[in-house]
Amino acid sequence: MAGRLLLLRGAGRALRPGRALPAAPGPCARRGCGELAGLRAMGFSQEQARRLLALQPRLGPEHREAAAAQLLLLGLSAEAALALLERSPALLRLPAERLRERAEELRRLGLDGGRLQRAASRCPQLFHVPRKRLEAAVRLLRERCLFTAEQLREVLGTCPAVLLEEPHTLHHQFQYAYFRMGVQQKEMVKARLFQMPFAELRNRHIFLERRGLYETPHKGQTQTSNPKLKDILQLPEKDFLASLAYSTPEEFEVFKKLLAREEEEKKEEEDVDALYTEDDDDLDSDESKTAGE
Repeated sequence: MAGRLLLLRGAGRALRPGRALPAAPGPCARRGCGELAGLRAMGFSQEQARRLLALQPRLGPEHREAAAAQLLLLGLSAEAALALLERSPALLRLPAERLRERAEELRRLGLDGGRLQRAASRCPQLFHVPRKRLEAAVRLLRERCLFTAEQLREVLGTCPAVLLEEPHTLHHQFQYAYFRMGVQQKEMVKARLFQMPFAELRNRHIFLERRGLYETPHKGQTQTSNPKLKDILQLPEKDFLASLAYSTPEEFEVFKKLLAREEEEKKEEEDVDALYTEDDDDLDSDESKTAGE
């Protein structure tokens, strides 16, 4: 085990210019299959190593081995690392140092141990996005949404994709849940708010609201007993309709189409209002110039 760890650490280091990984010993190296032997030494089976070699076949062996080593050092199994690379083969082209640094950044955000392994497996794009974008999302969740440090760790652990979202998108979804639905941060975290696309959350909430089954709390009080956010978000649509909305899929589909039409008409009205406002501003400007002359 210690020997394998040393091998992984060695493969994970940034290679110096002009320096290649040592070839595997024996006749396999002379037949050009040293890379296969190197992957086997890391813990990949023969079949797994061949699948890995099929990814980005023109890529140099040092890049492939270094990327695979970094994923194994995160704690992923050989099969999990291979599955991740098969879903996102572009990871093989990232410098090993970039993979290592990004893993350290994610650990600093609270994604350590199993959380980091799950985040990497679910969301390999985390290794590609600019660091400033990650920092902007975290700053928004902490400073404007007011999640505690522990709540933030839970959000990132259950929905690492929030780090890929634009801050204004996250803020809009948070504000909707907080002000329109009257939900506090603790319940948002427990219900895994950010796992559901905002459009679907809004469809379900407004559907309940118009059926008299959800009321926005006023000073924390409502006349009805609102469904829990967790049930609204996590129930499959069939169960949501049967147990919360007391409706049919056909009714829900008609509602979504009507709601989309309402939004479209509202946007058109706002565009017309904005156009008239611009015309009024131009007219006021012309009248000011005439008066000045």
